[in-house]
Amino acid sequence: MEILEYEIDLLIEKLKNSKSFRVELEDLQSVYPFNKYEYIISVLLANKILSLDMYFDLRNNYINRNLYLYLFEMAPRTFGDTWGLSHLMAVEPSLKRPDKKIDPNYKGEYDLYLPYSNKNIKIEVKASRAQDKDRTDESLIAKAFSSKSKGNFLMNFQQLKPSCCDVFVWMVVYRDTIKYWVMKNSVIQQHPDFTSQHRNKSTSKRKNIYDKSDIFEGQIMITNANISTIENYKVNAKRIKAKIIEQFKI
Repeated sequence: MEILEYEIDLLIEKLKNSKSFRVELEDLQSVYPFNKYEYIISVLLANKILSLDMYFDLRNNYINRNLYLYLFEMAPRTFGDTWGLSHLMAVEPSLKRPDKKIDPNYKGEYDLYLPYSNKNIKIEVKASRAQDKDRTDESLIAKAFSSKSKGNFLMNFQQLKPSCCDVFVWMVVYRDTIKYWVMKNSVIQQHPDFTSQHRNKSTSKRKNIYDKSDIFEGQIMITNANISTIENYKVNAKRIKAKIIEQFKI
C-alpha cells in the first residue's frame, strides 16, 4: 500500500490545485464502492495527469504486489484448516487426507499422508501469515508483509505435534507470494526455539528445565533472528513431494 500511496502522491502533485485537492480529500465522504482512491483516480484521469495505459500499469502492479492480501482477512481456522490444506493438495495432488480406512488408529492427530513404498508418510501441515513485526497495534491485513520488504517480520507456527507425524510442511503467505518448507519431525522437536504451547504434566512448572522431547504440543516463532535455522528446508512448490520423501528417509 505504501508504494501505491507514494505513486499516487506524485501524480496528485502534478495537479494545478494539488494543495486544495489534498484538503478536499481530508473531508471526502466514502461509501462502498465509492472510496478515496476511486475519486483520486477519476480526478487524475479527468485532468489527463493519468492516462488509461498508466492506470492499467498502476492497477496491475498493485495486484501483482498483493496477490495474496485477501488471505490476511481470513479467520485463523478458515485460513489454516480450510484454505491451507486445500491449497497444498492442489499444489501437490499426491497428498491425501487420512481416515480410519487408511489408518485404523487415526484420530485427527495429523493432516495429510503421502503413499510411499508400501507406507504412508504422516504429514502435519502448518500455515502462517508473514507479519510486519513493527506494526504491533494494527490489523492483520495492515501488517501483511511483502517478501521483498527489508523490515522485521514475524511468522508464528502453533500447535506443532512432532510425535504425531513424520514430516512437517510449513507454508508462509506473504502479500505477494507463498513459500514452503519441508522438515522431518525431529528438526522441529530439536529446534532451539521450539517451546511448549500448553501446560502438561512435564511442563506445568515453567521454572523447571524439561526436555523438548517432553513437549507434546508446542510452537515456534520465526523472525529475522532465526529464519536461517530453517533456510536449508525451504523448497520450491514443485519439489514438495520429493522433499517429503527425502526428509522421511533421513
